[in-house]
Amino acid sequence: MMEALRAGLGALIGLGTTGLFLLSPSMDTQLGLYLVAPFGASSVLLFAVPNSPLAQPWSAIVGNTVAALVGVAVCLAVSDPTLRIALAVGLAITATILCRAVHPPAGAVAMTAAMSPEAISHLGFWFALSPIAVGTLMLVLLATVYARLTGRHYPFRQFDSSSTHGTEDRNPIERLGLSEEGLSNILKRYSQSFNLGVEDLARLIGAAELQAATQASGPLTAKDIMSRDLVTVGQEKALGDIADLFRQHRFTSIPVIASDRTFLGIIFQMNLITQARSDALRLDRGYLASLKRLLDRERTKPVRAGDVMNVAVPRATSNTPIGALLPMMADGATDAVPVLEYGKIVGIVTRTDLIAAFAHSAIRAKT
Repeated sequence: MMEALRAGLGALIGLGTTGLFLLSPSMDTQLGLYLVAPFGASSVLLFAVPNSPLAQPWSAIVGNTVAALVGVAVCLAVSDPTLRIALAVGLAITATILCRAVHPPAGAVAMTAAMSPEAISHLGFWFALSPIAVGTLMLVLLATVYARLTGRHYPFRQFDSSSTHGTEDRNPIERLGLSEEGLSNILKRYSQSFNLGVEDLARLIGAAELQAATQASGPLTAKDIMSRDLVTVGQEKALGDIADLFRQHRFTSIPVIASDRTFLGIIFQMNLITQARSDALRLDRGYLASLKRLLDRERTKPVRAGDVMNVAVPRATSNTPIGALLPMMADGATDAVPVLEYGKIVGIVTRTDLIAAFAHSAIRAKT
């Protein structure tokens, strides 16, 4: 239900914004700044199935533009309406496949051009640029922003992009199973290369293996492995004092709580490193004058826990199976999951706790 509402709202915002600020709902044969029906089909892909290979920016922008060029060329060269429409769509499909830019609405773009000889006579090949390329680009940009705001990934991450650590290694969940070549061969064998991307297949296989690990871990839950004697801080705790706690206890994370133990967020060691680097850069740029201003600021308003804590972190309850905790920490961005009951922290599960639990389950299974 929520996903359906998210997709529908995205299309509403995307088309509404495009129609309000860029393209007119009524036909403009002078500049070509008007909406066309294929944009509705593009919106379905961009906002409802943003991970589809058919919805990626290259497929959408290049596919629609190439199809428009084909449609205009056929419209100008062929007079018979039926032949013109069929030829435009057929050639558009061939052209977009050759360009590795298959985007289903592109067929409708070519058909729109073939069915609009009067508009094409005014716009000519300008039709491919405006409204088609301009409108598709606008929708792609809006889909990118909307996906980020609603917790989705668009465009999807390619295998050759950096991991969350900024290295050449793929993220842990994507390293599971077959190589990129092996995954590509599976898609080709079952003729699914246009329906499912290699990256998506890798994620599915990784998710399946994580699910298998969940089943193999047995009935253990978060309460069985979590740490209960917690070291916590309030949101007014100074960063220097928090650094001392990290050194003293050798933790990688410290929860931030209210006076009634309500969970507010969590501080990872990386938060301290980032803050220290930011302060160092400020010192380097400003020399002695900046140093004096920084010291004066620190005396009046030092950096506190609440200024650097992470709020949007995975959370669990006491009854969460440990297998469900595994994907929360699989990408390396989080190495501790707070365990909450009615919003108050009762424990914390770290990556070390998970490793120990799975090792124990493996040893027990062999005996």
